[in-house]
Amino acid sequence: MDCLTKFVSPQLKTIHRGKVRDSIRIDDNTRMIVVTDRISAFNKKIKTPIPTKGAVLNGIANFWFEQTKHIIGNHIIKQVDDYITVVKEAEPIRVEMVVRGYLTGSMWRGYEGGKRKISDVVVPNGMVKNQKFDQPILTPTTKDEDDTEIDEKGILDGGLVSSEVYEQMKDAALKMFDFGTKFLAERGIILVDTKYEFGLLNGKLIIIDEMHTPDSSRFWSAADYNQNPAKAEQIDKEFVRQWMLANKVDGEVPLVLIPDVIKETSSRYQDIYTNVTGKTINIVDMPYKVRIHNNLVKAGLIKQGAIAIAVHAAKDMEAANQIQALLENYDVFARIYDISVTETNDFASEYNNAIEPVAVIAVSNGLADILASKMSVPVINCGHSGDSAATTASSLENAAFAALRSLNLPALRERLAAEIN
Repeated sequence: MDCLTKFVSPQLKTIHRGKVRDSIRIDDNTRMIVVTDRISAFNKKIKTPIPTKGAVLNGIANFWFEQTKHIIGNHIIKQVDDYITVVKEAEPIRVEMVVRGYLTGSMWRGYEGGKRKISDVVVPNGMVKNQKFDQPILTPTTKDEDDTEIDEKGILDGGLVSSEVYEQMKDAALKMFDFGTKFLAERGIILVDTKYEFGLLNGKLIIIDEMHTPDSSRFWSAADYNQNPAKAEQIDKEFVRQWMLANKVDGEVPLVLIPDVIKETSSRYQDIYTNVTGKTINIVDMPYKVRIHNNLVKAGLIKQGAIAIAVHAAKDMEAANQIQALLENYDVFARIYDISVTETNDFASEYNNAIEPVAVIAVSNGLADILASKMSVPVINCGHSGDSAATTASSLENAAFAALRSLNLPALRERLAAEIN
């Protein structure tokens, strides 16, 4: 199975690419969250993707959003693909609410070094590694690249959120952690710690981003913990972290995973999905671009194909407008790009990696030769001779139809065949 590492569509604007998620603009009120197969550890982006990881994270997050909507509302509108969910556009609050049930991880390392206070919590002396707290504790961080530890005074004084809303965030975070803890306990899983992200929608607090996933949470096997608390097996991406630590090169962790680690990590993510949801991850066995394209067209989020009309001279704009008007009669996305030679690399990259079938019509003289040398998609040279891999069309109309045929879409083939007959 191929891996989704980046979502690109000329029809949709990318708002942000995080370590794992791509945020894509739909309109002013909605966006798409694309959960890729990318993986990170130690605040580093690993170069090797993990098959099905994105589908697992997307499925688990949406499962929890549904399970906890009695506690707090969320941003979900609908899931349109195993990897993609359409959500409401909310104003994010730049604070991550970290809830911890056990003394472990970075907090334990600080405790070993003598640190007893984190955020507003003072941890008593005499605790041991992986010991359970009497009550879950809140240790918020800033929502930024560094995830900086912060206390309530810092949050309020910094104007990150109002006192009233922050009280709601604390209450919701603890309630969701309690719900998740009890739910997972019935499945033999300990929810060790996790983070929650919140936003405001029309002034109302909601939960956003992800929830109780292997990337945002730490899980232990209850059986392992009960047998030996200090060596409880983590059933999250800790497996990857430990392999990286054991295979450092010149003191640096590797950013490329070996096949056995990729396979095992993918299997572990799928096992977590099954253990949490009670279902098996089941992705249609076809290239991800084909599947996602079909699902987005079905959902009405994109048109079936995209054609770029490229110019770099003002005198060619009238011709570009005529081609665009003709193409739009065939229910395809058609956009005019006024690009310079220095912009051709970015343009080529967008169309080469597009999720949908695409083609390019070059109107200005010489532009087709440049683009054809950089692109893996059909390039039509409109009305100019050239020495390149571009197809030459003798007229604006012929260029438009050559681009439409090159998309090789069944519905278009059927329509064009009917027009010929």
